[in-house]
Amino acid sequence: MNKIAVITAFLGGVKNRYMQYIPNRTIEEKIKLATRIKGLDGFELCYPGDFDDVGLLKRMISDNGFGISGINVRSRRQGRWLRGSFTSESAVERAEVVDDFKAAMDTALEMGVNRITSCPLNDGHDYVFEMNYIDAYRYAEETFSKICEYNRDVKICIEYKFNDPRVRCMFATAGETLAFCQSVGAENLGVTMDVGHSILGQERPAQALAMLDRAGKAFYIHLNDNDRNWDWDQLPGAFHMNETIEFMYYMKKLGYTDDWYAFDVCSKEVDTVETFTSVAHLTRRLEALTDRIDMEKMDAQMKERNPHRTFELMFDSVYR
Repeated sequence: MNKIAVITAFLGGVKNRYMQYIPNRTIEEKIKLATRIKGLDGFELCYPGDFDDVGLLKRMISDNGFGISGINVRSRRQGRWLRGSFTSESAVERAEVVDDFKAAMDTALEMGVNRITSCPLNDGHDYVFEMNYIDAYRYAEETFSKICEYNRDVKICIEYKFNDPRVRCMFATAGETLAFCQSVGAENLGVTMDVGHSILGQERPAQALAMLDRAGKAFYIHLNDNDRNWDWDQLPGAFHMNETIEFMYYMKKLGYTDDWYAFDVCSKEVDTVETFTSVAHLTRRLEALTDRIDMEKMDAQMKERNPHRTFELMFDSVYR
């Protein structure tokens, strides 16, 4: 069974462009709060924000019985790398990014985890003729190659997203990100698949997962949902129940069953503990509903490519 983690950024300081819903909290306050979340197994920690005192952080996590799913390296920083990090026109800035990731990789191993994930949100463009795409891909390939070669034992995961804060991000879809990983050619470079980002990018998440798995690049999973119009970071299954069940069906089919889910769900006006307790509860219920589907029968029905019969089987199994 996959363990459940929450990205620490969502345990405090929740805001949008208009208002702040939840006040900023220290990492100590976040971990203390997390002890009240039923069903939570650990954290996806944010680098560098959570790491002012690594020794204290390790003790707090260990003393409270939590694990670590991965380290989320923030590639956008206040006052730094404003025109992109991996694709910056400045060789000095790209070198800073490489050094920053090397330090994060060392820290991750010190924390007992070998997975780094990063969402290059600020690498992209807002207008036509704003970016030289040829140079941008070359810069990104060089930067990620240097990061990956530093330690092949640490997995580097690119979390793709279609937009925000850029009108169009460089790594917008599973296919684009997979093609980029293959162009870099590093065995330890793969993809974080955020189901909400997949939905926002007009993908069918189960199909995207199957494609990434065939290439050996499905490194990590984030679960949430949205209405396809914006990355609202909502409860799993809130808008796309059937797509979420199909995604879990394929996770089971492909063997992603003994790892971690991480959640970036925005609690907004609702109590944070209540939000993530619901996240854990709903995730286990979604797993249980998915398990009702007889995989042998469903696979046989899909061979016929008759959606009427497969839908009947799904509804009779899941919604009985």
